[in-house]
Amino acid sequence: MLTARDLRGMYAIIPTPAKEGADRLDAVDTVDRDETARLVHRLIEDGASGIIALGTTGECATLSQDDYEGFVDCLLETVRKRVPTFVGATALGGHEVVRRLRFLRARGADGTLLGIPMWQPATLAAAVQYYAGITELFPDLAIMVYANSRAFRFPFGPDFWEGVSQRAPTVMSAKFSNADMLLDVLAASHGRVNFVPNDGAVYRFAALSPDTTTACWATAASMGPQPSVAVMDAILARDMERAKQVANDIAWAGEPIHPIVSNAELFASYNIQVEKIRIDAAGYCKAGPIRPPYNVMPEEYAAAARECGRRWPQLCQKYARAQIG
Repeated sequence: MLTARDLRGMYAIIPTPAKEGADRLDAVDTVDRDETARLVHRLIEDGASGIIALGTTGECATLSQDDYEGFVDCLLETVRKRVPTFVGATALGGHEVVRRLRFLRARGADGTLLGIPMWQPATLAAAVQYYAGITELFPDLAIMVYANSRAFRFPFGPDFWEGVSQRAPTVMSAKFSNADMLLDVLAASHGRVNFVPNDGAVYRFAALSPDTTTACWATAASMGPQPSVAVMDAILARDMERAKQVANDIAWAGEPIHPIVSNAELFASYNIQVEKIRIDAAGYCKAGPIRPPYNVMPEEYAAAARECGRRWPQLCQKYARAQIG
């Protein structure tokens, strides 16, 4: 089973590519499997160290059971154990989470990106008990906690990490980009959890804790992974000057959507839309229509996302040339 020390490099977060018509409420068979396979092959060829699927950008919450299982089959058949793959299984309740975990484990996933069931906010005791229970049921499946405080209405503070490090040993990593809390949660988890930030926060993580910052995640990788790979490569090489330069470029590409993503309440309402629109605009992947009910987007926000998507390929060309050189 994967451990905290095994995570190294850039983990690409992918959308679940959708066929035309997937934005209809009565749509069925919405997953574009050809595009899924093409995207995953290309990401691995272009330097992704791992794949994360079926989080928010992957529209985990809006997939039917048939679409969920069809996508997981295609994804894992395409990866073929070439890189570690974490597959989301978050659902409204624990029984459905367990059903999904049994399915993805049987199909060969290395781990799961797992949030807390999403109907009512969990207490600290309930959250720790939940992950402890998943560990007991799936002792051979690595857990990456989906530590999004806004989405799950839970703080994921040091007391939580203290609890899961003691009671849920398969929790080995977290999708976690809160640099202000990093040193506290590292101490609370006693080195058992790799706190993996996004490509925009990884430079600050590395400045605070260079020895534990060994990986990052990037939804932007589905626009082309080269900039996100470049910033992580620089950090692993301890070339912080270059890492800062790449981080500044990534921030420049994200400027158009900064007013959205910096407003937690606003971004919570348009997260999926921003990601899929900018991914389509960049042209590296055809993310396709957004599944309802999240397929409503004000034009001013859509325009900002498209501009972000237009900027990103410039960075891909820049850092592809740098890698060749």
